[in-house]
Amino acid sequence: MALIVQKYGGTSVGSVERIQAVAQRVYKTVKAGNSIVVVVSAMGKTTDGLVKLATEISPNPNRREMDMLLSTGEQVTIALLSMALQELGQPAISMTGAQVGIVTEAEHSRARILHIETTRLTRHINEGKVVVVAGFQGISSAGEMEITTLGRGGSDTSAVAIAAALKANFCEIYTDVPGILTTDPRLVAEAQLMDAITCDEMLELASLGAKVLHPRAVEIARNYGVPLVVRSSWTDQPGTWVTSAKPQGRSLINLEIARPVDAVEFDTDQAKVALLRVPDKPGVAARLFGEISRQKVDVDLIIQSVHEGNSNDIAFTVTTPILRRAEAVATAIAPALRSQSNPKSDEAEVMVEHNIAKVSIAGAGMIGRPGVAAKMFATLAEAGVNIQMISTSEVKVSCVVNAAECDRAVNALRTAFEIEAGEQGSREAGESACIDSPLPLRPSAPLPNCPPVRGVALDLNQARLAIRQLPDRPGMAAKLFGLLAQHNISVDMIIQSQRCRVIDGVPRRDIAFTVSRIDGENAKKMLTQVAAELGWGEVVLDSAIAKVSIVGAGMVGQPGIAAKMFEALAQQEINIQMIATSEIKISCVVAQEQGVKALQAIHAAFELAGSEKFVVPA
Repeated sequence: MALIVQKYGGTSVGSVERIQAVAQRVYKTVKAGNSIVVVVSAMGKTTDGLVKLATEISPNPNRREMDMLLSTGEQVTIALLSMALQELGQPAISMTGAQVGIVTEAEHSRARILHIETTRLTRHINEGKVVVVAGFQGISSAGEMEITTLGRGGSDTSAVAIAAALKANFCEIYTDVPGILTTDPRLVAEAQLMDAITCDEMLELASLGAKVLHPRAVEIARNYGVPLVVRSSWTDQPGTWVTSAKPQGRSLINLEIARPVDAVEFDTDQAKVALLRVPDKPGVAARLFGEISRQKVDVDLIIQSVHEGNSNDIAFTVTTPILRRAEAVATAIAPALRSQSNPKSDEAEVMVEHNIAKVSIAGAGMIGRPGVAAKMFATLAEAGVNIQMISTSEVKVSCVVNAAECDRAVNALRTAFEIEAGEQGSREAGESACIDSPLPLRPSAPLPNCPPVRGVALDLNQARLAIRQLPDRPGMAAKLFGLLAQHNISVDMIIQSQRCRVIDGVPRRDIAFTVSRIDGENAKKMLTQVAAELGWGEVVLDSAIAKVSIVGAGMVGQPGIAAKMFEALAQQEINIQMIATSEIKISCVVAQEQGVKALQAIHAAFELAGSEKFVVPA
């Protein structure tokens, strides 16, 4: 029938009774004529308990010894599940990551998979055995044969990687919810179950903190075309399918560290409209983009920079043919955004810039690799290209540059990321270059009959850093994000302010970005130490933020989506501190204490609630 990889998380195997229930499900699947590989996590809170033991011994345990310790959790589960299957009369064998042949980098606690030696695994499958594999772990390729772990969500990654290596028919991820929901059911009980979702949409949601699937697992599924389904361990409901375009052939060598960028894209048919010094209060973005929506102006990138005093800047890009209409909308609404006490002030000044281009790098291999964006910025700097705007997502980094520098930027990026020269022909505005790419260059098309917004996510684990008065010249972004990459600090949102000041003859702008909260203090300390040397101003850290985002492939070309999101926040008197967008995602930074309220308001605004309430098992 089919070769299936099944993965069961910690709650699904949290007790002997649950392990026996999993064994029954596996046995039933085998009896239907299928071959099965099962990947499991450690039982329940086992990993947390092991971490607690380690910290009682040492406040900063050695990472190698932590891998040795934590890898034991999964070994308990695989042995018990194999025994349970054998008790049912089903031949089964338990195997550690090393025994399966999961070969990784020699990087403890966060190793990436290089390749999987499938010979032994295939032999046991052909013998009719269920192979029960310890997820989350592997073995280094170096002569030392070190046990390594894959980091958070590693069992998901193990399962999808094994499915890719075996060319399995599909991979099933069993968890404590019935599939992928429109938001976290712990925050919105009426979250609705989706029948299907695209890999691009799932990548964004997973990376925004949706805990059902780990982004690395989705990345592998997307790169290798692994059909993926998320189901409940407790029911026989069909779950949610994660769909991806069928990829071209991709080598299984260097499985997780292959070329992270598959395409360089550009669009020279762009112009920018910015409103400078708009009041920093709830409702401003809602009024602006509400009017933009009513005038049917299609917006591409939207950014709102970090506030300065009582104001901030909002900028957006449009295609050149509708620039005049976009400028008219901004000019018409600007007076309404100014202080009533001083309507002739320089608040809400409209700035229009022609002759710009958007240059992007795209690829699902960027996730969790801080060096990719830094390499893009360094490449542009070396080519003498100054960056005017930056927009980031999980599969794309876009920069707005001067249109006259577009060809130079594109050629430099193709060279740096090894996008072959054969694709370097002349192209019309908006066309893309890609060699041997398994990825669609544009966001995957929305699934039929689906709403434009598929899900809402909340990330409460971020901190924002702002650097004041960064010199506005090529190379500054490269230095900044290169330093962060050297310290293995991944950056999420990046916003460069539109306001430019000339201080001591040097034009300067502010830049703000978000990082994981645990990296916030270290990042601030490191950047403060080099600020004077590199000519930066003050480095400001704010850890009391939340990021709320909407995701959906169907929002492309619908300006009313952003307006509806901003209006939902305005109605709850929630102030937007930063805005960043990609083709299928809009993210807003708000105050941390308003994060849950923001998510609930946006989820309700897009009418994503279902009639059923989901209760997550303990």
